[in-house]
Amino acid sequence: MFSRRQFIQGTSLSLIASGLSLNKQVVAQPKKKLGVALVGLGYYSTDLLAPALTVTKHCELRGIVTGSPEKIPKWQQKYNIPESNIYHYRDMYKIANNPDIDIIYIVVPTALHHKYSLIAANAGKHVWCEKPMAMTVEQCQDIIEVCERNKVYLSVGYRIQHEPNTRKMSQFRLSKPYGNITRLEAYSGYAGRGLPSTNWRMQKAMGGGAMYDMGVYAVNEARFLTGKEPISIKARHEKSHPNIFKEVDETTLFDLHFEDSLTATCGTSVVRGFNHAKVECENGWYQLKPMQSYSGVTGFTSDGKVFEPYAGVQQALQMDNDALAIMHKQPVLVSGQEGLRDIRIVQAAFESARANKTIKLSHSN
Repeated sequence: MFSRRQFIQGTSLSLIASGLSLNKQVVAQPKKKLGVALVGLGYYSTDLLAPALTVTKHCELRGIVTGSPEKIPKWQQKYNIPESNIYHYRDMYKIANNPDIDIIYIVVPTALHHKYSLIAANAGKHVWCEKPMAMTVEQCQDIIEVCERNKVYLSVGYRIQHEPNTRKMSQFRLSKPYGNITRLEAYSGYAGRGLPSTNWRMQKAMGGGAMYDMGVYAVNEARFLTGKEPISIKARHEKSHPNIFKEVDETTLFDLHFEDSLTATCGTSVVRGFNHAKVECENGWYQLKPMQSYSGVTGFTSDGKVFEPYAGVQQALQMDNDALAIMHKQPVLVSGQEGLRDIRIVQAAFESARANKTIKLSHSN
């Protein structure tokens, strides 16, 4: 039995063979989807990205890279991934010879983002890198330069900059429905109890801890909602479980200072639950609560407006937007420079907390 797609394609060929003109408004040719390979098959890839790639319109899951052979049969069965599109970390560079794969999505622990982003870019594939972009500003700059040298796109996986309510409230800084911004709050965290010491999120060298994992949401939100870059930061750590969080920060509170005396009061935690952003203005306020959840991001305003959550899958929206940018040769919504700027602030937060002083921020990149 013919599928609907086969019927349309067959009809199109018949018309062309007959010398008839095909009315594109009646029979639209399907757009080519870009092939995505996921690097790292942990929770985020397994439970969120892979399912999202079953509903994306402009890209699809075609390959995986993993160091866990026992995971492969389940992924093959569930997503129909051919043997030729399955790679181990050690031979990931061979993707360069695979035309099925257009994009490599880096979803490994933060300390490995730099390594595998470079392998992906040098393979000539577009790079989608999960947040936070890397461990240091230097690593971020390295990724940007290698992507530019190989003429491939680079995007950092900040869902929140694709989420409709967040984008709407970011535009308020321009339309100013409540006047100029006078103050801002951005908090991102969850009430956890820590993880085993063997988990990478509990290891400093791997990019664990609250500030890298969750704090970048607060940093990015403050920058995105104001459209400004902070000029200094004052940060401090709070530790209530020193026997569990031996290497990494569990709670970090920080103030971002902008020009014109604007301050963003921010915080992040993996033991305290907070998740909101509130912008106070001359004539009212608006807020996102929750701010960075995978679903349910809702907007509220001081005059009673409520912006209902996006009904779709945030990860699918993000990946489709990034795929369209590649297909149409347009700038991505979240560039490598965005990731770099956040990491500069993250590094300064640790320096500030360690030295117990305000750290000035430069924005030379």
